[in-house]
Amino acid sequence: MAINYFDYLRKDKMPHIWCAGCGHGMIVKSIIRAIDKLGWKKDEIALVSGIGCSSRTPGYLDFHTLHTTHGRAIAFATGIKCAKPNLKVIVVGGDGDMMAIGGNHFIHACRRNIDLKVIVYNNNIYGMTGGQASPTTPQGYKATTAPYGAIEEPFDVCNMAIAAGATFVGRALDLDVPSMDRVILESFKTTGLSVVDAWSQCPTYYGRFNKWGSAADMMEKYKEITYNFRLKDQISEEEKKGKFPVGILYQTKRDEFCEKYELLRQSLKTKGEGA
Repeated sequence: MAINYFDYLRKDKMPHIWCAGCGHGMIVKSIIRAIDKLGWKKDEIALVSGIGCSSRTPGYLDFHTLHTTHGRAIAFATGIKCAKPNLKVIVVGGDGDMMAIGGNHFIHACRRNIDLKVIVYNNNIYGMTGGQASPTTPQGYKATTAPYGAIEEPFDVCNMAIAAGATFVGRALDLDVPSMDRVILESFKTTGLSVVDAWSQCPTYYGRFNKWGSAADMMEKYKEITYNFRLKDQISEEEKKGKFPVGILYQTKRDEFCEKYELLRQSLKTKGEGA
């Protein structure tokens, strides 16, 4: 049965204000399809964002939503999850929002393994504020703050998440809808901190500055610098060099923060030491 997307959207906020060719809408539709497939009710979902192009998402989706300050989405979401652990808490943010000013919150959310569904809308640049270089801008690529090319090594969102302790890590491209649907759906099924590095082209800034052409041309560029992680054993190390794996990259199980906190609370209550 086809999904009526408007069942999940605030119709009075349409049409959206994302630029032509931006991939953010594709990510939002994948989020909706995952929620619909899981049968989650709108009233049991809290969606939190920081500031940026990606952070228009809570304005459009008809859930409990919170549009917070720059880089602080995970901090607000952590508070929500601790206060209302039965809520499904989704956090969305851009590569700048999550990896720069919000980087410390990102690392520690992974470390404590709190049950948040984190989706990084990664377009390798600060889109809303004028095209500055972000922590994921590749070395040598241009931005308003790097007119001669970025000289810093970029962060790899997935490697960062795995190293910090996330229980689910995946990467998806907006050009491959079935794959993005699969990765986001599986991340939502995870108990613990899940991270999806969702690539979304920015033709307005990143594409224009780096002469990558149209949105469709940018998608072709993404194809050239990625490979299917499920086929990693069939691809030589030379072929994989300098390329990013796409798909479900890492899954594990370990104790979730809110569950451990509740066990501690009940233990103290039994001993008469806590509420």
